[in-house]
Amino acid sequence: MAPGILLSTVEEDDSRPLKRTKLSTGDSDAVEVASPHPLGVKPLGNAYTASSNSKANTGLFSRLPDELLAHFLELLNTEALRGLGSSCKALFAFTRADDLWRALFIESPPKDFKWLGTWRRTYLQLSSDHEARIICKNLFSDVLYRPFYCANTPLNIYASNIPSQNKIPRLPNMTSEEFSDQWSYQPFILTSPVKEWPIYSKWTTESLLRDYCNIPFRAEAVDWPLKTYTTYMYNNQDESPLYLFDRNFVSKMNLEVGKDNAGAAYWPAECFGEDLFSVLGDQRPDSSWLIMGPARSGSTFHKDPNATSAWNAPLTGSKYWLMFPSSASLPPPPGVILSEDGSEITSPLSIAEYMLSFHELARATPGCKEGICYAGEVLHVPSGWFHLVLNLEESIALTQNFVPRKKLSEVLRFLRDCPDQISGFKDDVKDPYGLFVERLGRSHPEVLEEGLKELERKDKQGGRGKWEELTKPKEEEEHGFSFGFGDDDDNADIP
Repeated sequence: MAPGILLSTVEEDDSRPLKRTKLSTGDSDAVEVASPHPLGVKPLGNAYTASSNSKANTGLFSRLPDELLAHFLELLNTEALRGLGSSCKALFAFTRADDLWRALFIESPPKDFKWLGTWRRTYLQLSSDHEARIICKNLFSDVLYRPFYCANTPLNIYASNIPSQNKIPRLPNMTSEEFSDQWSYQPFILTSPVKEWPIYSKWTTESLLRDYCNIPFRAEAVDWPLKTYTTYMYNNQDESPLYLFDRNFVSKMNLEVGKDNAGAAYWPAECFGEDLFSVLGDQRPDSSWLIMGPARSGSTFHKDPNATSAWNAPLTGSKYWLMFPSSASLPPPPGVILSEDGSEITSPLSIAEYMLSFHELARATPGCKEGICYAGEVLHVPSGWFHLVLNLEESIALTQNFVPRKKLSEVLRFLRDCPDQISGFKDDVKDPYGLFVERLGRSHPEVLEEGLKELERKDKQGGRGKWEELTKPKEEEEHGFSFGFGDDDDNADIP
């Protein structure tokens, strides 16, 4: 549980409605959450004032920390979970954890199913009327209470009162020259381009259901017909709701893309200029996605693939963005851990958990940028920036990764030096760096030459950016420094 959270200890029986309780999370405003847990489970701290804890009745399992017990249950199949859950109240509660059933569902998805509100009910095809419910009011466990607490904590409050120095700039539009010269290294929100798209104001959840209800779309680890996903979207209890994120939507929906194409559905804002990955044609890595999700869905901290930049445009709803620059001289965002080679990012498992534990610290960290991108607007994500995205309401959006001319050297460097981290290319592309250089040299020789010269300059600097150059020790100025590369995504020239 996040430090500083004050929880109600009022016990309520099954017949009474959920009570809403004010909580203090360390931010200036109180957060209101639903209470109590549907099975009566309470946070572990309440056990210190209780006369008993029903976990003591679980035999040998009582000796296991809750975290270890939860990991053990992940090894069990359906029959074992149901059998163990019938042995006592505490194990009934532990075996009802919906993440266990979500994993079973994804491992072996039923061919024909109806979404019934929870992963357990859906996997077993049990209606709520036929599912047992036993109140476990003397069970105290953060492992069981935390997901419920996070799933029921309002998150929109964290997008309010953004400090002025943190605000992502909002601009009506810009030219390609302005983007290249001033904005390639910074996030910003354009407030007008998306409103020119033919699909803007036409695409809603209802209209997409009407036209594509039986088309399967990718939602994280599952491929569901759109009508199944929307049923889930409107009726789930997940701490981290499934996020529809489909890379093949253009072909599935028979869309034309690009302003020069007759009947085009949408096109990138002109200021971003040519996407240099387009020289790869059908061999380019995955680049565009349809995104759809309920309020509270989104993505925890990550960087976009292959050192690319990106734009993200909501067609409905709004999104809160929390962003940080990245370079060899800067630590990752609070609460985020990077592997030594920068290839793996570890952060809290859910957006709610991050907000509860780290948002206040993140907001006070130098370099933090925040903003809300509304329907009809487009947000620019510079390559290498860490970003967390939260849907403040139900949202449909399009996003695309691209390689602007100003960022070519970073993409070349990534493809050359980090082959094990490259993603999105087809299996028959054995040398993405060589292919990109060859194609770019054929179509844009002067652009390639410029990019390779910039790459060579960075190589000679040993991967140092402006900050590192300004702060290098005096002895290095006199004696030089050893040759080496910085992180794969160094935004060396972030102004």
